[in-house]
Amino acid sequence: MSRSFSRALAAFALAGTTAANAQSLSVDLEVPRLRVAEYHRPYIALWVAREDNSVAANLAVLYDVAMADEEGEKWLKDMRQWWRRTGRSLSLPVDGLSGATRGPGRHEFVFSDKLADLQPGQYRLLVEAAREVGGREMLEIPFQWPPAQGSEQRVAGGQELGEVVLTLQPRTP
Repeated sequence: MSRSFSRALAAFALAGTTAANAQSLSVDLEVPRLRVAEYHRPYIALWVAREDNSVAANLAVLYDVAMADEEGEKWLKDMRQWWRRTGRSLSLPVDGLSGATRGPGRHEFVFSDKLADLQPGQYRLLVEAAREVGGREMLEIPFQWPPAQGSEQRVAGGQELGEVVLTLQPRTP
């Protein structure tokens, strides 16, 4: 086995161990199947806010990234809270943040790297959705960071969002 291959293998193993030991925040998000005449997938933003409502971290923004001439970006302002707090100051698309909108069903997102610089304290996960020819909805779940122990919190949406489950995992030794 070559020395460079051995180093690469050791680095890969260490990276896997580090990722497995990292504290994380995961979001299981349900996009409900709606029976409407004209259905459009919702635009969805996930972010973390401090107690003073300032944005601590953007986690994801899901929208129609494939539209010609960045046409999908003009509808992002329909997610009013996210847009006012942070969206309008971003130069989209943002690598690792922007993604395609999701259809009906359950979707899981796991974040650890985006929270690496989060200071200890009280925060809120915010999930906002807006749909063309539809409505808007925003859900929030308070949480403590870093997590001292594993926990799971649930909140149910009323129309544009279904159940949102926040799962926190502490750093493991």
